[in-house]
Amino acid sequence: MQEGRSVFSQLMDFVPRYEFDKCVARYGGDKHVRRLSCYAQFQIMGFAQLTYRESLRDIETCLKAMGSKLYHTGIRNPVARSTLAEANEKRDWRMFADFAHVLIAQATRLYSGEPFGADLKGVAYALDSTTIDLCLALFPWAKFRKTKGAVKMHTLLDLRGNLPTLVIITPGKIHDVNVLDDLVFEAGAYYVMDRGYVDFGRLYRIHRTGAFFVTRAKRNFHFRRMYSAPADKPSGVRFDQTVVLAGPLSRKQYPDVLRRIGYVDAATGKRLVILTNNFTLPAIVVAQLYRCRWQVELFFKWMKQHLRIKAFYGTSDNAVRTQIWIALSMYLLIALLRKHLKLTQSPYTILQILSIALFEKTPILQALSLAPDFSRMPNNENQLVLQGF
Repeated sequence: MQEGRSVFSQLMDFVPRYEFDKCVARYGGDKHVRRLSCYAQFQIMGFAQLTYRESLRDIETCLKAMGSKLYHTGIRNPVARSTLAEANEKRDWRMFADFAHVLIAQATRLYSGEPFGADLKGVAYALDSTTIDLCLALFPWAKFRKTKGAVKMHTLLDLRGNLPTLVIITPGKIHDVNVLDDLVFEAGAYYVMDRGYVDFGRLYRIHRTGAFFVTRAKRNFHFRRMYSAPADKPSGVRFDQTVVLAGPLSRKQYPDVLRRIGYVDAATGKRLVILTNNFTLPAIVVAQLYRCRWQVELFFKWMKQHLRIKAFYGTSDNAVRTQIWIALSMYLLIALLRKHLKLTQSPYTILQILSIALFEKTPILQALSLAPDFSRMPNNENQLVLQGF
């Protein structure tokens, strides 16, 4: 029954409460809690993400202003900012991370058949990171450079639906390539990454698992050509070579052959030199696959523009991680909502509607179906159209 219930309350119906409670119990999140449960904390922080609240004071003021409407959202009582600050500071962020991975598993199943811009059957992932700048004076634990603080959000994005399947949050000084050590690679899957991840010892580990990597060659890449296949130059492919590494150390790290493909993007004129261990896909499909890597950049841009992960409500490591994981959960809830309700609007449009209609007592499908899709309107500079989502 949706009558008399707010849009926000209906959105929270997509939260698998049993799984959430299991994650909370795993870390004793509600042990000795008297005022603000972990689920209420999740609701309030999710509300802050969807309405882009500026601070804890802003959250507190907004909830108080809602008065009688607040009960119908599922948030039973207003919360003091000190109570919310303490919860974000002390309650283990891992329960929110575990719950986000529950949502990831659900969304991945729903989007498994989505196309993603390359003529390819199989699973393909894009790997990249984004740096979230922090003030070193307020976040001394996040030292990045001499006068700058930062954390990095390393993300493995499933290109079928542009869903994050793995997120690792590290201090900003951790190099991207180190994250490859934490990944479990799927045999037969494709991993697309930029040249910051080129480490031939680690790439050879991917090769030995039966997975495929697609990356860009570094400018100082030394190789010896073994064979050149005919290139389909009208498609943009300039060469398709089989090569071995020439340097003694790199040859020791990666003793097998590699495929080197040159490609010119007709739209931008940009020249790419791509390395892969896959020798069966047509060269143009490999180039298309690498171009899909841009989807992870769009994902980061969308998160930073439309959710609250550039400014934080707390200054501790735990508070920052809690906020990032709840922001990711909101992104995933929008993905689940879109699929379950069979919506055609972009995530940007859905978020825009939710931000102004959270307290309206309207069936959520009606609220979202009647609104225009802002992403289709011309001159909309804020919109990011994510392939398949």
